[in-house]
Amino acid sequence: MARGRMAGRRSEIAIGVIGARELVDRIIAVAGRLDEPLRLVGAAYTAEQEGYDRLADIETKIDVALFAGPLAYDLARQRGELPVPATYVPVSGAALYSTLLRGTLGNRCDPARVSVDSISAHDLEEAYAEIGVDLAGVHVHEYQHPRSAREFYAFHERLYRQGATSAALTTMPTVERRLLDAGVPALRMVPTAATLRIALNTAMLLGSGSRLKESQIAIGVVELAPAARSGHSDPSSYGQQELNLALHRELLQVARTMGATVLPRGDDSYLIIATVGSVAQVTSGFRVAPFLDHVGQELGVAVYVGLGVGATARDAEANARAALERARTEPNALDVGMAAMVGPDGSVLSLPSRLHERADEHADETPADAEPSRGTDLLGRLVSSLDDRSGQALVVDAERVAELLDVSARTARRTLRTLVEEGLAWPVPPARAAGAGRPRQLYRLVTAKLSPSVLDD
Repeated sequence: MARGRMAGRRSEIAIGVIGARELVDRIIAVAGRLDEPLRLVGAAYTAEQEGYDRLADIETKIDVALFAGPLAYDLARQRGELPVPATYVPVSGAALYSTLLRGTLGNRCDPARVSVDSISAHDLEEAYAEIGVDLAGVHVHEYQHPRSAREFYAFHERLYRQGATSAALTTMPTVERRLLDAGVPALRMVPTAATLRIALNTAMLLGSGSRLKESQIAIGVVELAPAARSGHSDPSSYGQQELNLALHRELLQVARTMGATVLPRGDDSYLIIATVGSVAQVTSGFRVAPFLDHVGQELGVAVYVGLGVGATARDAEANARAALERARTEPNALDVGMAAMVGPDGSVLSLPSRLHERADEHADETPADAEPSRGTDLLGRLVSSLDDRSGQALVVDAERVAELLDVSARTARRTLRTLVEEGLAWPVPPARAAGAGRPRQLYRLVTAKLSPSVLDD
């Protein structure tokens, strides 16, 4: 009873189950018998290659993805970065027992003469040792990577035609269908309920960990570099006050995109309070500090930024102060400003003002009539397609981009990643909804680098 009350207080985790229809239904049924705060979203495919597309269909509704097997998971990862944490149902010898029992009781196979795919040779040897059957006539093809899975059908079909086996045991629905169509006896190995429970628990941990990370407090300290204060040595001067107000205003604009809070700290420094998830998005996964570029372009001054993450707000601020000190000592920090980050384990990262600094080093050497960058061209097409150029309309998501550019959802997501990398769009961290599922990822288009002709069209 106490367990049920505690579960009711815990946040529900939404798990996307991606696999063949039969296995998706089975996983959902097993989850229904668990006393856990779960909500499952099924996404069935007809072939393992469709896993990435099925995930894209449901990514905004889930916290974590559970693929039916390692092949679909690996193929999805090959297609691109997965939008949510993901895991898969493991392949183990446990599924082999029930399959051999079904085959033996139905007179569909001789356990001593079969071909088996996906499981490891060690698991096969262990299983056969426990049931006391000789392995001499048993053949195995382990799963190691997607290329090995493409060999499964030929492996089973060849051995059966040679008379070496009585049936094929496979984990893949597509291989099972092809073998049966070719007249090769085949049985599919299905994960046991115990294996599915383990996979669901793993998915729950991943989903919970992702939420905790996204909601963990991050603190930033921003201060004007000495070069920016040199012309206003007196903090009470109007010039210094105007500069501080201007910096505060620009930081508020950045904070608005992050859902963060900005608090003045002293005469020329500010505290930014946000979540780790929002900072991760606006810094492209802690790889870049776009606010340095933004403040520099808008105010023409350099700033130091220290970001800190910790188990408590006190620890996060202490790490932010340490990161600020590190930023002050970076080469060229005095002239251009710098950002650094200290994590909860004390690790230090230096964050450049943009991802492609090397490409920007020779920007002054580019002819005036040179072709615009791919990102600028994409941004221009997007802005030109918008009916309303107001600030609200400049916030888009992948679905809107796909509609405007008449491209697939996958291409739209890749377009937005390109814009973010070139500083032409900023991810707008979504506020976590009370219910389960992931809200739409929004992006604010940055039009400052577009020519006036594009904006006036």
